[in-house]
Amino acid sequence: MASKQGMTMATNLLKTLTGASSIVRSNTRSLSGVASSEVITSHTEKWMQDTSKKSPMELISEVPPIKVEGRIAACEGDSPALGHPIEYICLDLPEPAICKYCGLRFVQDHHH
Repeated sequence: MASKQGMTMATNLLKTLTGASSIVRSNTRSLSGVASSEVITSHTEKWMQDTSKKSPMELISEVPPIKVEGRIAACEGDSPALGHPIEYICLDLPEPAICKYCGLRFVQDHHH
């Protein structure tokens, strides 16, 4: 009962904000969460069926570790516009450090 009342309140709010009932009707389905989970599931199944393409994890593992001068690497993904939140990564360990957002690997470039 409470979820139906919440849906009604959300629909009324959308009507008030948009002023267009057709937009509200098209968006009402996505508010339930059922349709979006079905889309995600079918998309994932489709992706997993195509074995000719490499997975994102396979593609990122092919990128060699990035050498960095100093003890700290700053990663923000591919570019600031399309990347991820900046992450500062400590490079004190001998093995490559991995960015938790994009999977890029970083190593300290030693000049001895």
